[in-house]
Amino acid sequence: MSSLSLTSTRKLRAIAAGGAAACALVIHTAIGSAIAQEPPQELGIWYDDTGRGAVKISQCGTYLCGHIHWLKSPLNSKGEPLHDANNPNPNARMRPVCGMQVFGQLTPQGDGTWDGGWIYDPKVGKSYDVEIKSAGADVLEVRGYAGIKMFGKTLVWRKAPDDLPNCDLAEANGSKR
Repeated sequence: MSSLSLTSTRKLRAIAAGGAAACALVIHTAIGSAIAQEPPQELGIWYDDTGRGAVKISQCGTYLCGHIHWLKSPLNSKGEPLHDANNPNPNARMRPVCGMQVFGQLTPQGDGTWDGGWIYDPKVGKSYDVEIKSAGADVLEVRGYAGIKMFGKTLVWRKAPDDLPNCDLAEANGSKR
């Protein structure tokens, strides 16, 4: 073997070894980042701005979504579970409010907010664009808007205890918290 080909072979092996090390570093960094990533602060149960309802925020795939978890008054004047009576779709007006998904498709933004999703207000039967962001360990800012954030309204939600009973269970037991 000539010295030229031996030198070339050594260089190729060094390049290959360096490339393998770089690949291993990239894979290690990616796995480490995925493992070390904290769950979003926004997860959990939150009292809405009125304090008469609570929404459980969960991860739904890569999105955040929220379902009604608790209602101070889950029953109507006849003692029946509340339904989505104000929904503009007549076929949806009999869906129970407890457990109803009230927001979804929120995606993480570079500034720490979650945006690009929707929020539904069963009290009025309307949906809006929504942005949420943590404003501390126990405070969540929920901004509803119709296309332009500047003209939206921000509501402050407070963290609820993790053991707040699910309104579906409260209805079954006849209890209110």
